[in-house]
Formats: sequence, structure tokens, C-alpha cells
Amino acid sequence: MTQSDDTKISEDRRDALRYALGIGSGAALAAALTTPAAAQTPADNTLDRIRANKVLRIAVLPGELPYFNKDLASGTWSGFSIEMANDLAKLLDVKLEYVESTYGNSILDLQANKIDLGFALNPTPQRALVVDFTSLVFPHPFGAMLKKGLEAKTWADINKPEVKIAVDVGSANEAVARRFAPNATIKSLKSRDEVMLEMSSGRVDCVVNALVLGLTAIAKNPNLGTYKILQSPAVTIASGTAVRRESDKRWRDFLSVWIDYNRGIGQMREWFVKGLGLAGVKPEDVPVELSI
Repeated sequence: MTQSDDTKISEDRRDALRYALGIGSGAALAAALTTPAAAQTPADNTLDRIRANKVLRIAVLPGELPYFNKDLASGTWSGFSIEMANDLAKLLDVKLEYVESTYGNSILDLQANKIDLGFALNPTPQRALVVDFTSLVFPHPFGAMLKKGLEAKTWADINKPEVKIAVDVGSANEAVARRFAPNATIKSLKSRDEVMLEMSSGRVDCVVNALVLGLTAIAKNPNLGTYKILQSPAVTIASGTAVRRESDKRWRDFLSVWIDYNRGIGQMREWFVKGLGLAGVKPEDVPVELSI
């Protein structure tokens, strides 16, 4: 496939999204995104302001692969969330403005009107009290890094006293391990680095963690073993995008439709796998059970 073919496909996909949203392009886009006589001014609504200023402000998090990665030499950003942001910018015909932040500060930046969109955020009840969330980007599954020779498909397979599990203390990983493998021998360590050291030294049989953490750790050190999403039950934590809370929900609702559309056509998974590739994860190592 030539580059021109890729460009044509990308243009066709954006056109299809415009029609799916029922907004067309050009004048039709402007008409559909403006309310009747009581329309708000650009200063009143995020979507209006983005289109008026031709700028979409997003939080970027250095070193948070597969979502964000900054090339220190060129200053160029890449990653799953950047792929999403680039597509949005093309669709809305605006430029991207990067605001370096952290996961926690992204919520504060939204409230302070420093950014228009926060990527890769878990919609917790506490956060939902102060910001709005779009529809789900993907359910981030939990499972285990298994030492070579250890087979496990369900939580019951590691929920045994003879199975030694390492987790980082106070984390979601520890909470999941203690809830779904309470009969195992669980070692809570101070940091992720200590957890990986226990695993690489053979002092534990597995590490319970979220998919991204497991896949990227094994990509760095294949000797750690293999990663498996565990079932019965499927354990996930939502990964979404957050927006500032405002009475006019057009920006949030537009993003939700955009997310659902790109999940439906498989684009989200393609962007996600590409982001994982920056961390050394091969496409064939991404579990087929991942629902994105």
C-alpha cells in the first residue's frame, strides 16, 4: 500500500466519522455544532473555543508509555494518546498544544482551564465528582506475569498457598491480588523495581499487575516469563478521557461518539498496539482477549 493510499483511507475514515456524527463538513459542521438563538460564545464552551481559537490543549505525561513518549532530542511526542490527539486535531482542523503534566495534575489542569482534554485517566468516583468523563476508551485488564513453566488461565490457578506472588504495596495490583488470590503467598514490596527483582531472581512465581505494566516489563526483560490476562472473573479498570465539567455537554458527547466510532472500526486497537511498540512490545504479544 502506498503513502497516498494510506492518506486516502485516513481521509475516507474522517469523512465517514463526520457523516456518522451527522455533521458533515465545512458549513454543515459549523451549523450542527452551534445551538439555536441562545448559542454560547466561544468563551462559554470548550468545543466552541477550540474551534474558534484553532487550538486543542492536551496534557502530556513524559515517560508514560504506551500513552506518551517524548523524544528528548527532537521534542517530538508519540504514543497511543498522541495518536488519538492527532486524529482529533485533523478532524476538527486545529493545532495541538502540549501541556506537560502528571496523572494527578491532569484533573487539576482541567479544573484550572489549562487543558481541554486529559487522556489515559481512570474514571474513579472521586474524580467524577469534579470532572466529566467520556465513554470508555478500553477496559484495562489485570492478570499476571508468570514464570516460565507456570500455566494459569484463571485466578483460581494462582489462588494457592504454594504460589508466591509479588506486588507493590498500596497499589491497585496489591488490592486485586488480595481480593482474587487471597490463598496465595503474597509478598508486598515497596516499589515496582523490587517486585521485578523478586521475579527475575526466581523468588516468586508470578506478579499480579495490569496488562500495560506486565507487557512492558517483559518486553524489557523477556526472562521474566509471560503475561496472561486472568479470567473467572475478568478484572478490569476503566481507561478513559476526562473533560472539564460544564453545563453544555457537546464537547464530552462529541468525544464519546468519536471514541465509540474508532473502537468499532478497530482503530483504537491499532493505535494502542503502535504505542506498545514504542515500549518494545511486539504486536503478536498483545493478548487477543484485550477488548479495545
